[in-house]
Amino acid sequence: MTTVSRSRRTDGQHSPREPDADGDRSVLDPDDIYHILQTRRRRDVLRYLHTADEPVRLRDLAEQIAAWEHEVTVENLTSSQRQRVYISLYQSHLPKLDNRGIVSYDKDRGTIESTPLASQFDPYLVGIESPTESDPWPHRYAGTVGCCGLFLTAIAGGIVSIPWTVAAVLVVLLFAVVTTVHAYSERM
Repeated sequence: MTTVSRSRRTDGQHSPREPDADGDRSVLDPDDIYHILQTRRRRDVLRYLHTADEPVRLRDLAEQIAAWEHEVTVENLTSSQRQRVYISLYQSHLPKLDNRGIVSYDKDRGTIESTPLASQFDPYLVGIESPTESDPWPHRYAGTVGCCGLFLTAIAGGIVSIPWTVAAVLVVLLFAVVTTVHAYSERM
């Protein structure tokens, strides 16, 4: 006999579509959440669907995840890179997410969309940047270094006539301002 308890059956099979004793289907067990998130491809599926306003095609999802994994654009993927991700999503990851009620996966149409349960993963995915997103701060620091270099070159070449101690103070102040803005923006 199988009993249902908080989206977990005693036979080891998960079934969030069956209500628990209180009739609640809208909450996932923390162990289920961590189990789902332990695989990068499932995290990527949830991250991709989080930004989608409508059902997405399996092909588009697989291509984007393959591009993230190989750090290339979708256009530069090889057929085998696409196929490996597609098969893994089709056979394993999407059925698992669908069975747990996290996504609605229509195998026949090849479409996927998130369900209200998917929003429970948002707190765990916040701060994990997408592989295509880049941190602007290294570029900002590099720009600051470049500006300071040009400024010091202008002083050394006699184009700007200020004492070296004043130049040193200005360079330190500029880096202090950039670092403060960076620290403040990370807290927001």
